[in-house]
Amino acid sequence: MSVLIELQQAVADVAAAAGPSVVGIGSRVRGSGVVIADGYVLTNAHNLRGAEATVRFTDGRALRGSVKGVDWDGDLAVVEVDTGSARPITWSDGTPTIGSAVFAAAATSSGATRVSFGFVSSVERAFRGPGGRRISGSLEHTAPLAPGSSGSPLLDADGALVGLSTNRVGEGFYLALPADAVLRARVDALARGESSEGPRLGIAVAPAHVARRLRRSVGLPERDGVLVRGVETGSPAEAAGIAEGDLLVAAGGRPVGDVDTLHDALRDVGLPIEITLVRGTEERTLTVGGAEA
Repeated sequence: MSVLIELQQAVADVAAAAGPSVVGIGSRVRGSGVVIADGYVLTNAHNLRGAEATVRFTDGRALRGSVKGVDWDGDLAVVEVDTGSARPITWSDGTPTIGSAVFAAAATSSGATRVSFGFVSSVERAFRGPGGRRISGSLEHTAPLAPGSSGSPLLDADGALVGLSTNRVGEGFYLALPADAVLRARVDALARGESSEGPRLGIAVAPAHVARRLRRSVGLPERDGVLVRGVETGSPAEAAGIAEGDLLVAAGGRPVGDVDTLHDALRDVGLPIEITLVRGTEERTLTVGGAEA
């Protein structure tokens, strides 16, 4: 019984310490967030619907804030808003490992904070952000979270931030971006208005299983690559001459076997970048994002 009493007290202590820092995002609370500094709230980018967002505080206030900085690839955003007496969350100095006890705190539609208990069940997990980019290095935890909890803080027993719950995995787990020095630097940059957007070709690609079927139907060779199924008007890809049906097989001098290796090449090389593609039976190399495009 003493263990249950200690756990009960721990949940209550975390709720008291961190509850006022937790906010709801959206007029109907489609997501959560956390106060990181006076006037600034951290949340997930996928919770946003434009350049402004409604922020709901535990004291009953609902204010419109402006998006200060956003990182769509990393699924992060900072909203500037009058945080009033809501105190900023404390960042943890520790590094959670498998088995670490954690507490999830999220907003509810009533304005109250929901706090649940769980453990870190895995580390170095990966998922895809709203733009389709792979986000790696996440913490998997078992603290239950209801819909509308993405962007909520994951906390240690002292109520300090150890992660930002971002992506649901099945019915019983959540992935959280670890609140390490890298995340803190990215968040600080967003709070300064330094939005982050990685280089983009401006193409839509077919999933791997669809690409294999389409390659056969149009007579493309059976080789690894990324099949283009659409090109944005005015994009670097269109300017360089990439077209629907092209099979991209190399980027920046490295083979491209799937969309993740294409994203990695874009991240490492940037624009301009040389793209090798197969069109019909012809292989050609184009420079995408160059001055001549």
